[in-house]
Amino acid sequence: MTTISTRKRLLAGLVAATTAVALAGCASAPEATPTETEAGGGAIEGFKPCMVSDAGGFDDKSFNQLGYEGMERAADELGVDFLAVESGSESDYAPNLTSLVDQGCTLIITVGFALASAAGESAAQNPDVEYVSIDDVVDNDFDGTTDSPNIKPIIFDTAQAAFLAGYASASYSTAKKVGTFGGMNFPTVSIFMDGFKQGVEYWNAEMGDSVEVLGWDGTDGVFTGGFEANQDAINAAQGLVDQGVDVLLPVGGPIYQSAASVIRSSGRDIALLGVDADVYETDPSVADLLLTSVRKLIDVGVYDAVMAAGVGEFDATPFVGTLENDGVGLAPFHDFESLVSPDLQGELDAIAAGIIDGSIPVTSYLAE
Repeated sequence: MTTISTRKRLLAGLVAATTAVALAGCASAPEATPTETEAGGGAIEGFKPCMVSDAGGFDDKSFNQLGYEGMERAADELGVDFLAVESGSESDYAPNLTSLVDQGCTLIITVGFALASAAGESAAQNPDVEYVSIDDVVDNDFDGTTDSPNIKPIIFDTAQAAFLAGYASASYSTAKKVGTFGGMNFPTVSIFMDGFKQGVEYWNAEMGDSVEVLGWDGTDGVFTGGFEANQDAINAAQGLVDQGVDVLLPVGGPIYQSAASVIRSSGRDIALLGVDADVYETDPSVADLLLTSVRKLIDVGVYDAVMAAGVGEFDATPFVGTLENDGVGLAPFHDFESLVSPDLQGELDAIAAGIIDGSIPVTSYLAE
């Protein structure tokens, strides 16, 4: 497996290159519109929180939406207005950040790994503005320090929760084939796929089974090249369905919607896995397909960070969500409760305890 230091250098180069392309020929940033709140105060004078989405937008029923909901809740409790601006593409990231700085934002939250480099540059240029960078794996060393004292990374070891989802998927599968695909081969995407694969492998080792994982080999796999529910996402899902999988994990915001359409068209009993939010709750249109969802509590992380900054207690120490601190977790089986093994939940509880105490290792880019 690639070492952390080597992988981080690769990541930094990737993001820098992506940002360079994004900045070339940028259009002016769209204007953010104030969102009104109704609460009665409590924030320090002049506090103005703001948020920038990635290209998935705030209605992705996934991590951008969760970030927005966390911001909305905190702003309401603090009694302040906030600005939220969506990015239509990568070329919007830097100008959106500049626009929010120009509009007097005192705290800026960026949602998604793709924004991390632009957030780091903006933070360095504006030391008096506080930043929270969701899924930022570039500007910190995961040791309680950051490159900029005014930027707080919020990251999630979703491999731990995805391990549980992989084990559950292998338990559920009768085809002995499960699949996964992602939006882009970012570490914050592949970490789900890493955990999923390891969970299936753990099932096989414990049960003497041979469930196969398609779409991810631990280094590379099936990716759509973006985070939109489009034909590329349909093609990726279709390719895995055509190979006979009966559980499918799409990782990348709304691309699960394309997977759902392929599953319905197939006429087969194929279970869908959600990511980030409990998609059963955020998108009832696919609820009947969902075995479970791999959750990362972005809304809670955003809420806590905004509340702290709002009362003058901003802390740049990175937050890492794990099973132990409830920053990640597995959603209920909902409609599939009667379809999974009656022993499964007990097995998952024991595995989660093993992951927390270290007796069941889960490797990811966050592992030391």
